[in-house]
Amino acid sequence: MTEDPRLDPPSLEISGHRATIRLHRARHRNRVEPGDIVRLLEHFDVVDANRELRVLVLAASGPAFSAGFHLGGFAEDREAAAKAPGFDVLVDRFEALRVPTICRLQGGVYGGATDLALTADFRVGVAGMEMFMPAGRLGVHYYPGGLRRYVSRLGMNTAKRLFLTAEKLGAEELLRIGYLTHLVPPEGLDAAVDALAATLASMAPLAVQGMKQALNEIGHGALDVAACEERARLCKESADIQEGLAAFRAKRAPVFRGA
Repeated sequence: MTEDPRLDPPSLEISGHRATIRLHRARHRNRVEPGDIVRLLEHFDVVDANRELRVLVLAASGPAFSAGFHLGGFAEDREAAAKAPGFDVLVDRFEALRVPTICRLQGGVYGGATDLALTADFRVGVAGMEMFMPAGRLGVHYYPGGLRRYVSRLGMNTAKRLFLTAEKLGAEELLRIGYLTHLVPPEGLDAAVDALAATLASMAPLAVQGMKQALNEIGHGALDVAACEERARLCKESADIQEGLAAFRAKRAPVFRGA
């Protein structure tokens, strides 16, 4: 019996300052169906609207992170396909999220999921995982935003290596080229993600979120200098900077309120 692609949509869980979005279609390597794009965009809107949130973890069930966008999904679920934006819209929206993001990467990361993960601020992977961008082998011409992101984040030579040869890369090489920001043993994945999420949640949110936006703009060669300077001014006048300085002088952990 064929699995209904509308079943097991991505879930959103909120606990304290942390949000976790999880893909649940493990039977099909957590491929992203057209309806999932709509649901994920809704989850992103919830995260951006909740000013208490300071970090988002994107995770997946089962042995692999994701096989990326299901190219046959538009034919199999025409109703959802008619309502769904393109996969590139999803990826760009994830990159633009207000809070820092972490991708929890286990097993394999394939196709469009490689770009989805690349938009995260941090990618925590495990020994034994692999990454594969099969566009050239499938005859798919990748969308402009993904090509630009690969070049800006990984470099031209690495982008050509991945897109033009469809080479499969293992964990150690992914760490070397900068695709992974952290590499841990499989049994330490959750602990590493939790520790990084806790660190990000403990930082001053106004400063961290503002600098994330500026760094992404710089990565795309489009820094809004005036907006960056305005965010810096607001941070300088905020209660957070007073708390940060007071905590530093007192040699204690700061308690930031995001104001």
